[in-house]
Amino acid sequence: QVQLVESGGGLVQSGGSLRLSCAASGSIFSINAMGWFSQSPGKERELVATIRSTGSTNYADSAKGRFTISRDNAKNTVYLQMNGLKPEDTAVYYCNADISSTLFSRRNYWGRGTQVTVSS
Repeated sequence: QVQLVESGGGLVQSGGSLRLSCAASGSIFSINAMGWFSQSPGKERELVATIRSTGSTNYADSAKGRFTISRDNAKNTVYLQMNGLKPEDTAVYYCNADISSTLFSRRNYWGRGTQVTVSS
């Protein structure tokens, strides 16, 4: 069994910064891609940023230039540094990871989410 646990959300003023963390634990052989998605009320969950085991990254247009995704492979942890936050960034942020528990198994996992609220 694998768990993803997010932390670092909260309330911040417009223009402020937050750093989200997501730690994976459990039966882990290898972690492939990890990423962050956001979901606002009434909207579908959407990609914020992803990072592969190679370190290559991908960002939503809305995140480019403001957010930075990184990972610590030794700690099975992915981070999202969010700078220049805007009220429209308000959402629940979910961690996602593509994890192999054995050499022959691979599954996608979600965390429970952490709330980010940006006040104007």
